[in-house]
Amino acid sequence: MFRSPAMRFVVIILLTWLMLWPLSMASEVVEARKAYSRETVETVGQEWGGAQIVSGPQLVIPVEKTEIVTVTRRRIDPDSGLVVIDEKTGVERHEEVQEARVSRAAPVFLYPERFDVTVRTRTQFRSRGIFNVPVYRADLTASFAFRLELAGEVLGSGERLLWEEAALQIRVSGNRALRGAAELVEGDSALLLEPMDGVAGFAAATGDPRGRGTYALRLGLNGAERLFLTPVGRETQVNMQSDWPDPSFEGAFLPDEAEIGPDGFRATWRIPHLARSLAQVSREDSSSRVRSAFAFGLRYLEVNDFYQKAWRAARYGGLFVALCFLTVFLIERGTGRPVHAVQYVLMGLAQAVFVLLMVSYAEHVGFGPAYALAAAATVGLLTLYGLTGLKLGARAGLLGSVLSLVYGVLYLILQSADHALLAGATLAFLALALTMIVTRNETWAGPGADGPGPLQRAASALRRRPPAGGVAE
Repeated sequence: MFRSPAMRFVVIILLTWLMLWPLSMASEVVEARKAYSRETVETVGQEWGGAQIVSGPQLVIPVEKTEIVTVTRRRIDPDSGLVVIDEKTGVERHEEVQEARVSRAAPVFLYPERFDVTVRTRTQFRSRGIFNVPVYRADLTASFAFRLELAGEVLGSGERLLWEEAALQIRVSGNRALRGAAELVEGDSALLLEPMDGVAGFAAATGDPRGRGTYALRLGLNGAERLFLTPVGRETQVNMQSDWPDPSFEGAFLPDEAEIGPDGFRATWRIPHLARSLAQVSREDSSSRVRSAFAFGLRYLEVNDFYQKAWRAARYGGLFVALCFLTVFLIERGTGRPVHAVQYVLMGLAQAVFVLLMVSYAEHVGFGPAYALAAAATVGLLTLYGLTGLKLGARAGLLGSVLSLVYGVLYLILQSADHALLAGATLAFLALALTMIVTRNETWAGPGADGPGPLQRAASALRRRPPAGGVAE
């Protein structure tokens, strides 16, 4: 290709940079497949029940207001019962009187004093084409009680609570997610649950709650992607247990305690009332604000899935193409047959296709087997090409060994998201150090270049040239 090793090395750098383009194209293909997979996950998740936020319970107590108003009405003769007529004008006479008028005012919204929740979820997978979507079934049990005397603290003049019309409300993200048990019990009395009109959730008429104690709720629901709750109690405690091994705890609060293992996790939240700006009793419905600002829970996250791994493999592809080119450059020294630029390009394209092979196989057989198949095919192809195309002879085995080591290290990098940068940086440093050691005696200017260089010869010529009116050295 070029006689000078230095020029060949520069060309290899340029070719490595050129190979970033097909690697970028492979990365875009992976992104497109991931977007399609994400769309499938969202579609199937919505059909199963969707992401769930369970908020409440909230006791809603209607309020009746009595006002004394002044009204103008026709004057009635108390003896005859007839309207009084002015004798001079013949017009009906009127008078102003005060009367009591009863109307409805803004209801009182009361949150529980103590709110204890236990949630157990079981994960399932639903298939759509080649994609498997993780969904869950959740069993929720809760106990709560209200401090009813707080309700009177927010009443205005002339207002009274209509205790007999009180109702409990619990909101969810979608009623179609409700499956299995849905029971609300107080003592030995089961309350009838009804869907709320125009709002996702359900309600139960409690009657006069002043004669009631602690309520117990049992609820079964389907969902996907995430499961959130809201800390509506003055003291809230949530215990969550699941067989999902990779939870991502999110929202306004992280768990106080969490145990995560390959068989699932346990997590506990304890949230006092001072940790959230929420009044226990109010005349305004704060359900929407509570759901948006204070919800917490977990997201069902597939950590480091094969699309993410394939995308990262494409991002690390430039480094591994450079390592492959560098290995060939070092191996072919002394063979008398330098590798051509076209041959470097073909090897680089083979490594770009490796990313596509890996993700296409992973969609059907999983990441581990797919990586092994794609890596074996790529290493085998490049080793065979080194033997037959590059005429490396026995050195082709060394090329195959180095590539096997490189793809083994890449697998470890892709498996460990936390240590990927550490492993990649260390590998790059070791590769550079090894190159510097192997080429420490290389004559980069090419054969016959041991004499003085062009700059040295020019300097010598200037020293030999006599100055004006002087004698040369």
